Amino acid sequence: MSNISSIVKNVRNIMRNEDQGISGDAQRLEQLGWMLFLKILDEKDQELECIRDGYQSVIPEPLRWRSWAVDPEGITGDDLLLFIDHPSDGLFAQLKNLKAPHHPQRAALVREVFDGLNNYMKSGYAMRKVINQLNGFDFNNSDDRHIFGTIYESILIELRDAGNKGEYYTPRAITQLMTQMTDPTLGNKVLDPAAGTGGFLSAAIDHIRDNGVKTLDDEAILQKSISGWEYKPVAYVLGLTNLILHGLEVPDWHYRDSLKTEYNSIGPKQQVDVILANPPFGAGIAEGVETNFPASFRCKESADLFVILMLQLLKPGGRCAIVLPDGCITGDGYKERIREKLLTDCNLHTIIRLPQSTFFPATVSTNLLFFTKGTPTKEIWYWEHRLPEGQKSYSKTKAIQFDEFAPLIAWWNNREENETAWKVNVSDLNRGFDLDVKNPESSVEEHEHTVPECLVAFRKSMERVGSALAAVEKEYADK
Repeated sequence: MSNISSIVKNVRNIMRNEDQGISGDAQRLEQLGWMLFLKILDEKDQELECIRDGYQSVIPEPLRWRSWAVDPEGITGDDLLLFIDHPSDGLFAQLKNLKAPHHPQRAALVREVFDGLNNYMKSGYAMRKVINQLNGFDFNNSDDRHIFGTIYESILIELRDAGNKGEYYTPRAITQLMTQMTDPTLGNKVLDPAAGTGGFLSAAIDHIRDNGVKTLDDEAILQKSISGWEYKPVAYVLGLTNLILHGLEVPDWHYRDSLKTEYNSIGPKQQVDVILANPPFGAGIAEGVETNFPASFRCKESADLFVILMLQLLKPGGRCAIVLPDGCITGDGYKERIREKLLTDCNLHTIIRLPQSTFFPATVSTNLLFFTKGTPTKEIWYWEHRLPEGQKSYSKTKAIQFDEFAPLIAWWNNREENETAWKVNVSDLNRGFDLDVKNPESSVEEHEHTVPECLVAFRKSMERVGSALAAVEKEYADK
C-alpha cells in the first residue's frame, strides 16, 4: 500500500516540476488519465490473449503500451515527444483515427477517448520518468483488484481538491450503500446517466458478481447490462478505464450530455431496471437543453432536470437511488411540480438525510432518495445519518466510512421509528409536497447557515430589537 502511495506522489511531483507544458491540476489529471487508460487497456488485452484463442488487440503493435513504454531505458526525450505528437503518424493522431474491423466497438471507444484528450507534457524526459513510475503497477498480477481503488481514490480526491467541489467524486461508502440497498441483480439493466468516473457502475458490477454470477453465461449477461453516460473528458476516460479494469471488455459507456436526450424519444427499449446516480447540481446546462423536457418542468437547474430524465428512463417497477441537495426537495414552482410527479409516479420509500460535510469540501445539505416506479407514494421513511461520536464534521482525513451505515442496514428491512428514523404520510407533507422534513426527535439541529439565511435571521433579530426599543421608549414617554 505504501508503494502505491509513493508512486502516486512521485508522478504528481514529476508533473509539477516540469518546466513547461502542464499548467494546473486539471491538465495533470488529464495527462495521467490517458496514460493509465493505455496501460490498463494493454494489460487487459494481454490477459485476453492468454485466455481467448485468436484474440487480437485493436491497438496496432507499435502503439501498444508494452511496445514503447515498458522498457525503462526505452524511447525518451524529443524522440518520445515526436512518437506521441507527430501530426500525421504520432500516437495521438493514429488513435484518434483508429479502425479495427475485427473489433469495431472497442476501437470506437479508443477513438472517442483520444478525440477528447491532449498530451500536455513538453519534456520527453519528464514523460519517461512518469511512464516508468506507472510501470510500477501491475494490475493483472495483483491478488487484490481493489488495490487500484486506492489509486483511484487518490486521483478522484485530487480532482475534488482541484476545485471541482466533488463534481467527479462520490465517497465510496455512499456508492456502496446506495448499490447495496437498491440491490441490482443479474439481468437488470443498470444505468448511471451522470456517471462521472464510474463509481456507481463499478459498485454495481461488484455487487452483481458477488451475488449472481456463477457461470460464463452469467458473466456474458453482466457484460451487456451496465451503461454509463458522461460528458466531461477527464471523467469520461477515467470512468472507461475503471470499467475496463472491472472486466467489461466493451463497456456500454458514452461520451454525451445526458440532458440533451429528447424526453419524448425515451420508450420501453431505452428504459432500464436500475438507476444509480449523483447528478451534478448547481451546474450550468447547455443552451436550450431545457426545451427537451415538458414545458411544466423546464428550468436551468441540472439536478432537477436529471430527476425528470431519470423518471422517464426507469421501467415500470424500476428502482432508483440518487443523491440530491436540499434545494431539490423543497421550493415552489417547477420544483413543486417535479416532486408531485415523483410522488405520483413512484413510491419514494426512503430518504436518508446526510450531514453537510459528507461531500467535503462542498458544504451542502444532501439526501439519498430511494424510489420504485409504478405506484404512488403513500408514506416516506426518513433516516438521519449522524456523524460518528466526537466528530464535528467529515474532512479530507476523516471521510465517511461504510461501517457507519451498519445501524441503517440493520433497520432497512425491519423498520421502526426511533431517534434517527421517522415516518411521514404524504397527506401530511407541507404545502407543495415539501420533502424537507426534519427529525422530530432532534432537540438541536446542526446546520451551517448560508449568507442569505444569516441575513434573514439578522434582519428578524434587528426587527425584534427595534420593537423592544420602541416599547421601552413608549413606556418612558407615557410617564
